Amino acid sequence: MKRKKLLTLPLILALLTGCGAPAAQPASGNAGNEAASNGAETATEQASVESSDAAASTTEVSANAANDASAEASNESTADDVTAKPEPAKDKYDMRDITPTDLVAEMKTGWNLGNTFDSFGTSGVEAETYWGNPKTTKEMIDAVNEKGFDCIRIPVTWADHLGAAPDYTIDEAWFDRVEEVVNYALDDNMYVIINSHHEEEWRIPDDAHIDAVDEEVKAIWVQIANRFEKYGDHLIFEGLNEPRVKGGTNEWSGGTGEGRKCLDRLNQTFVDAVRSTGGNNEKRLVLITSFASSHVIPTIGSMKIPEDDHLAVSIHAYTPYDFTYSASGNSYDTWDGSHKGDIAGVMQDLQRIFGVKGIPVLLTEYGAEDKNGNTQEVCNWVTEYLTRAKKAGIPCFWWDNGLFESGNEHFAIFNRNDCSWYREDVADAIMAVYNEEK
Repeated sequence: MKRKKLLTLPLILALLTGCGAPAAQPASGNAGNEAASNGAETATEQASVESSDAAASTTEVSANAANDASAEASNESTADDVTAKPEPAKDKYDMRDITPTDLVAEMKTGWNLGNTFDSFGTSGVEAETYWGNPKTTKEMIDAVNEKGFDCIRIPVTWADHLGAAPDYTIDEAWFDRVEEVVNYALDDNMYVIINSHHEEEWRIPDDAHIDAVDEEVKAIWVQIANRFEKYGDHLIFEGLNEPRVKGGTNEWSGGTGEGRKCLDRLNQTFVDAVRSTGGNNEKRLVLITSFASSHVIPTIGSMKIPEDDHLAVSIHAYTPYDFTYSASGNSYDTWDGSHKGDIAGVMQDLQRIFGVKGIPVLLTEYGAEDKNGNTQEVCNWVTEYLTRAKKAGIPCFWWDNGLFESGNEHFAIFNRNDCSWYREDVADAIMAVYNEEK
């Protein structure tokens, strides 16, 4: 994404100190999260979001300070009881009385089963392979886990599998298949996230649609929560993926005040729906998100956090966009570290807005496309990215859409056709970060 200059130096200083469709097979939607903000933001919002190259070094220092402060606070909070680390879950049905901070701290690194259950455009269980990926097998999930990924995100689109209003009954065969794959991962002792993905055609967060949308969100999540209530704390619910008004003002860069207010309502409805089902869902970790799941200040800085004891925040960050994504007029394919301030700035903002308040953050999507075989450059980038995320205590989930040899948006690192690795060096670089001593 083209870096724009900030409006004034005082504003830079104030921000740094904390004031104030199937054929195209999209990677996720959020890969455009950072690009579309190029021309869509207002001058005021742009000033608060984009760091200039001139401010990058200052941002990096601030990010390190924020991370160090957060780590120091965490150390102080546990200094009196170093034996308080929770016991591991006994099995996939074990729901421990564990804090969100402790649960997230158990997670290492994750992988997305993208362009699979989130495929849309057809109904029935055939939707799983509608966008060209093979049917998911236990062998696939085992191979991902054996590489070292201890977390998996399974994006799910429900819209094509619903009955009519007001019940919006979810198709039983679709439920069965999603649950089958969830169990593939839980049986490997992985942490599993399921969500509501690619629902933008009906889930429109504006005043004209919010009442009907709210009812449908509630109906869907009551059913999901009831279906999966028996499972333990390794299963996590993520309410809304990249909620936004398609084609709306600032679609990927914070939306509008109206949109953000409607999203606050939907986040609360999601949490209330899950909690209303009782049982294990009273303590299940739930993830709320920002407008478009973006990390930009206008949306994360204004989020209304529901009062809840088992809650964290899901954010997406393909940073820097010009390196991670090829559909940019300013795309580059080498990583020399000159843009590491962009990564530092994201981690700083997440720490300042959420971390210092004790609200865990998960980067449920990140990744970089293959650009003409630039695997080593991606390895260099991912080492920088994850080293900073690890220091901030933020687990990250690589967006893998299965695309590498054909189509566009080549984010895949794992070959699901034969359970091998398209970019094994990238997977190894990810693991190297987490295999190092803290």
